[in-house]
Amino acid sequence: MARSNCHPQVAAFLDMLAYAEGTKGRGDDGYNKLVNPAGLFGDYQTHPNVSVIVRPGLVSTAAGRYQHLSRHWRHYQMLLALPDFGPESQDTWAIQLIRERRALPDVEAGRIAQAIAKCANIWASLPGAGYGQREHKLADLLAKFEEFGGVLA
Repeated sequence: MARSNCHPQVAAFLDMLAYAEGTKGRGDDGYNKLVNPAGLFGDYQTHPNVSVIVRPGLVSTAAGRYQHLSRHWRHYQMLLALPDFGPESQDTWAIQLIRERRALPDVEAGRIAQAIAKCANIWASLPGAGYGQREHKLADLLAKFEEFGGVLA
């Protein structure tokens, strides 16, 4: 289910995730963004699987709007029958990850702090993720969620 076809709360949460991951508004609204400091990729046929040195000691293959890692691509491609790594597939994959964390009902109900906490181990930019990368403040993410059309409980 693409962002344009999903519950408005889910669409706002996806936009908030893209903001947190630093991809929203970049390139093709982040869908073709490689992990920083790299640039953009040009082909949505499959996950680009580009290894980027983020900083000494940290190499990442994160790509796309939600910075999906290449090592998980084949699993989710098969599980969700994703035809490519295009925007709709990336949205579908991100929603599946939220569902797997049992956070989708929280998102739909506007319990965004709870949803963020449940998803923090997936997205390094969320508060409490603990990956040693920049984590956004909860208050800032809640404000962004509302800015993107979401309604808090």
